[in-house]
Amino acid sequence: MRAVPIAVTALSALLLLTACDDESGGGKSGQSKGKACAIDKVSMEAGPASVAPAAGDTGEVPVSFTNQSSECALEGFPEVRLTGAGGSGTREVPPAEGAKAQKLTLAKGGSAAFTVTYVRGTSGAESFEAKDLRVVFPSEAGDPSTRVFRWSYGPVAAGDGEGLEVSVSAYQKVGD
Repeated sequence: MRAVPIAVTALSALLLLTACDDESGGGKSGQSKGKACAIDKVSMEAGPASVAPAAGDTGEVPVSFTNQSSECALEGFPEVRLTGAGGSGTREVPPAEGAKAQKLTLAKGGSAAFTVTYVRGTSGAESFEAKDLRVVFPSEAGDPSTRVFRWSYGPVAAGDGEGLEVSVSAYQKVGD
């Protein structure tokens, strides 16, 4: 008599696992293989920020966006750059130490965010005078597309070596 309930339970579990299999490309689970989110298909904003008030303090700039098109996927870390004032170049913002990337699938109307964390520097040679925050997404044509936000949070402190004291978090789903 016990063999039937165990067999039914095992069969049910197998069917559930098969229904979640996204390798076929036909499923609509949260891990389905969707196309990458395109920057021209999302609304995006930076801030409001938790601004570092003085040199040596840490600040955070959240960047949030909402998918305005069909289901799309985000994978890896956001590609973020700071451009300098007065032609001082562009610096890539590395992932936060210990952060773990995850793949997110956003339905139409779905939202996600990431945070740029920085240490405020002093004006001068020991800091990077950032002018713009640039967020880069792949485009359907294969060339990256960029959304630019004005950086109004003060200079970014120089770290050890050639880096800056700035990092970006992984993508995080917002809401349900």
